[in-house]
Amino acid sequence: MPPKGATTTLNPIRLQTINHLRVRRPNKHDLNPCQAIMSSMLSCWASSGYTVEGCGALEQQLRQCMDEKRPKSNNQNTINYHLSRMYPKVVGPRKK
Repeated sequence: MPPKGATTTLNPIRLQTINHLRVRRPNKHDLNPCQAIMSSMLSCWASSGYTVEGCGALEQQLRQCMDEKRPKSNNQNTINYHLSRMYPKVVGPRKK
């Protein structure tokens, strides 16, 4: 129980106002699968020089990887669209 004479009303928490709801960079891009092979080839070149004998297999792997066709995926995240739709309900009515 509160002490005698103290109020029992709760002080509401005041939150900061926000201009808009938005998630930064919701679409995570897939890493390039050829990146690991390319870094291996570059480190091979750095260690042994630009010779075909030592790094020939890595060069062939990189060429095969780069020549592969990859399907384009347009699966974009729609979270920002839905947040912008819900924003008026979150903010509530505004005074004009």
